[in-house]
Amino acid sequence: MKAIVNKIEKMKPVFEKISNNPYLRAIRDGFISLIPVILFSSFFILIAYVPNAFGFHWDTSIETILMKAYNGSMGILGLLMAATVTKSLTENFNNKLPKTNQINSVSTMVAAIIGFVIIGVDPIEGGFSTGFMGTKGLLTAFVVGFIVPNVYRFCVKNNITVKMPEEVPGNISQTFKDLIPITLSTVFFWLFDLGFRTLTGAGFSEKIIEVFQPIFSAADGYLGLALIFGAMAFFWFVGIHGPSIVEPAVSAIYITNVELNMHLYQAGEHAPNILSQGTQYFVATLGGTGATLVITLMFAFLARSKQLKTIGRASSIPVLFGVNEPMLFGAPIVLNPIFFIPFIAAPIVNVWLFKFFVDFLGMNGFIYNLPWTTPGPLGLIMGTGFAGLAIVLMVVLLVVDFLIYFPFFKAYDNELVAKESNEESVNEEIQVVENQVAQEVASVMKEAGSKKNVLVLCANGATSSMLANAIKKGAKEKGVAVDSTAMAYGQHKDLISEFDLIVLAPQMASMLKELQEDTNGKGTRAVSTTGAEYVALAKAPEQAINFVFESLA
Repeated sequence: MKAIVNKIEKMKPVFEKISNNPYLRAIRDGFISLIPVILFSSFFILIAYVPNAFGFHWDTSIETILMKAYNGSMGILGLLMAATVTKSLTENFNNKLPKTNQINSVSTMVAAIIGFVIIGVDPIEGGFSTGFMGTKGLLTAFVVGFIVPNVYRFCVKNNITVKMPEEVPGNISQTFKDLIPITLSTVFFWLFDLGFRTLTGAGFSEKIIEVFQPIFSAADGYLGLALIFGAMAFFWFVGIHGPSIVEPAVSAIYITNVELNMHLYQAGEHAPNILSQGTQYFVATLGGTGATLVITLMFAFLARSKQLKTIGRASSIPVLFGVNEPMLFGAPIVLNPIFFIPFIAAPIVNVWLFKFFVDFLGMNGFIYNLPWTTPGPLGLIMGTGFAGLAIVLMVVLLVVDFLIYFPFFKAYDNELVAKESNEESVNEEIQVVENQVAQEVASVMKEAGSKKNVLVLCANGATSSMLANAIKKGAKEKGVAVDSTAMAYGQHKDLISEFDLIVLAPQMASMLKELQEDTNGKGTRAVSTTGAEYVALAKAPEQAINFVFESLA
């Protein structure tokens, strides 16, 4: 098993290259930007239809009012996605262009909205049909989001622009600079739409869904589910944020399936679609990727190893809310040969059990989108409309995950118990040295005087908040002027110059080179951390603040 893991680790650069693909990242960042919209709209769905599970139904007029907010947000998700995907890809292209000759991201977003409406929305008398402006238009949004920035990049790189005299103000010149690329984009989509509708007799959004429908169906099968959630766990095992690679490929299916399920549920029919964000958050990755809720509790309450017991108890609350990086890097589970099999098997078995309950026992699939930080057991029950079978399924999942992980847990626990008995004296000596270093750094910090701002980045802003909070606490204890905050990678683009130091969580370490390019010339230092180091810093405020000033030295 160790030989297999070593071979897998050698392939990590290839996986990192996939993770850094600008088009996959554009989809991922586009969705991250729109999470508030998805959750906001789901809030109104919950109010409108959760009472139905308990026999209460709103008056039709009240239901219409609640659904107006939903339709006005989720109903234009495709349109919004075209803009956010375009913005992310534009910013990626700008990183490789001279600072004096950049693409206007606002203009590309406007061009994307126009392009989406032209090819993705059906015209009707008096305006536009909304049928393909929401989740049904997501695939079209991706196509538009990929094309528009490339049109602009071609024009900018080849200096195809309307040049204005030097006396013309910069904002006016920029307007004319954007005139040719936005015209080319619009004309391209206009001609494409005319030709496409002539040849097929239908709009692009409708046809692209038909083309991808077999893939949607295959993804909902046992093999498709195994490949999707097995791949997420596999990439995480290597140390790369698995969802950032896999989710962009299935995100459109996620959102579409939930909406389809919801409409079927409202009509009193069975909601059979499996693949959704809820399936990922509350079934396949119960407690985080690898279905680590149960193994975390096993560490906390069954382990004899001090290391596992400490990691388990410190991680139990975060893992309950789906934040399992402390477990992954602290145990560690990442690149640990002992946990290779259960880490990949547990998510697959979980989602297969869920599909069995839906296909053969009549349970509904997910009909609501909930925040990924909703505790797993509660998320499964709420997301499926408080189905009685969901409670049964949750018990089954917990028992099965326990059975999958237990033999591997016992083997690792026994191994660490033997190892810890030989390390106690060495750890005491290391602690003495660390205390001496901490005192020296503390004196330097107080002499420095000026306030420092630190940003911690991870995939979604959850893990990064743990280190950011530790840095704040350490600064307060030391009496030094340091402030820190946490964000998801991609949210920092316009704020880099406001920070003295940006720290990447271990799952985003592959982005260090790009981040260093972004920070170049802005007086900001960019660093990354290893898994074990990150977990140690997040648990020790004094070490966290020392790390900050050592990184800035």
